Amino acid sequence: MASSRPVARGSRKGQIALRLVALFYLAFLLVIPVGLIFWRTFENGVGPVIDALTEPDAIHAFKLTFKVAFLAVLGNGLFGVTAAMLLVRGRFPGKRVFDALIDLPMAVSPVVVGLSLILVYGRLTTVGGWFADQGVNIIFSTPGMVMATMFVSLPLVVREVAPVLEEIGTEQEQAAWTLGANGVQTFRRITLPSIRWAVAYGVVLTLARSIGEFGAVAVVSGRIVGETQTLTLYVEQQFRGFDQTSAYAISVSLAVIAIVSLVLTNLLRPDDEKDDSL
Repeated sequence: MASSRPVARGSRKGQIALRLVALFYLAFLLVIPVGLIFWRTFENGVGPVIDALTEPDAIHAFKLTFKVAFLAVLGNGLFGVTAAMLLVRGRFPGKRVFDALIDLPMAVSPVVVGLSLILVYGRLTTVGGWFADQGVNIIFSTPGMVMATMFVSLPLVVREVAPVLEEIGTEQEQAAWTLGANGVQTFRRITLPSIRWAVAYGVVLTLARSIGEFGAVAVVSGRIVGETQTLTLYVEQQFRGFDQTSAYAISVSLAVIAIVSLVLTNLLRPDDEKDDSL
């Protein structure tokens, strides 16, 4: 009995030390820099911030960013659920290769993604030239920005949904099939309710990643003010132009959007599922 106390005390001290290290790490890497941006944004009052957010170019950047993010979330949401079902429930040749390819966007630089899209879909290429002849410009236009954003955020929904599908197993789905349900009915009534919060978290992560994307979008957009300029590109332009109030205001807006999305997802989550995750 006496020998267990020093071990318990040592374990407790070790946990406290690890917590302090983690807190200091988060403070210096995340909390202090973000907090400083918030402070610098409002140091001269709310008026300059409102003026910066209501500039015509800023409003256009907001609209374009949300449009690109919405299309990217929609595409990757549908793809993510489908790909997760294939990886967990399906058996097909090349499954491991398909699984590895899904993680490729996490390893490839966004700038490389943008250049790759230009090489394939630029106006002087075969594919891009054909689309241009049909009146659809991909590069230096919204479609190219959507494709670049979808590429960099592609794995997020898949990697949130796949582990949940593995955890719930197939017993309930098999029971539904035995009772005569078809594939669509089984997915809608059994599978989807079981993975809905995994899908929600994947969508939130995809939304945050899409809104904050810079590298790939900067390459394929052309950075045309008032036409192909997203919020992140607008922040860079204003900061380089020494308009720090606008740059800070838009940066804070991006941070607030991401924080609100995560908070709402947790608040809307049922209490029983919160307890199960603790």
